[in-house]
Amino acid sequence: MPKICIDPGHAGRNTDPGAVNPATGLQEADVTLIISRLVQKYLTAAGCEVMLTRTDWEQAETDNLSYRTELANSWGADVFVSLHCNSASNPSAAGFEVWTSPGQTQGDRLATCIYNQIAGEFPDRYGRVDYSDGDPDKESRFYVLTQTDAPACLVEMAFVSNAEEAALLANPTWQDRMARAIARGVTDYFAGDTI
Repeated sequence: MPKICIDPGHAGRNTDPGAVNPATGLQEADVTLIISRLVQKYLTAAGCEVMLTRTDWEQAETDNLSYRTELANSWGADVFVSLHCNSASNPSAAGFEVWTSPGQTQGDRLATCIYNQIAGEFPDRYGRVDYSDGDPDKESRFYVLTQTDAPACLVEMAFVSNAEEAALLANPTWQDRMARAIARGVTDYFAGDTI
């Protein structure tokens, strides 16, 4: 039974809400927890064992990123997926991204599986990619990607700073579709599906 660690970005509400839509007040931390719980539901139904690094609307200890990575590592996670909402000063910035740590690792294959499922589920959304190394993921030394023992990726699901995308991020039907796509990407990874 694969052990999947889902990491809802940010510590929540008052401690660290993450990015916030200036017009509606929609908080990244709330969206990531809602979608993470849905991903957990679908992966559990698919026969996976799933742990969330944050389970409450506000959980101060999760503001420490080492808490999250140590939780995943001590549990022996087989993969680690961190969920986020993007933000930019330009309100028209839009699209989704999947990030991995630099270099070619199993995280790249995980990221590609998830990217492909999101792109297939949302053909109307813009995938922000970097194909310079042959796959769609972007690369950065984000702490949660470099400090986890398991293959890891970070998904920026949409821009909370963009009015249209913030409305999608707040929509339960869209949240469910995104969660299903992410869960399918994870199961594709374990099924051996590749680019």
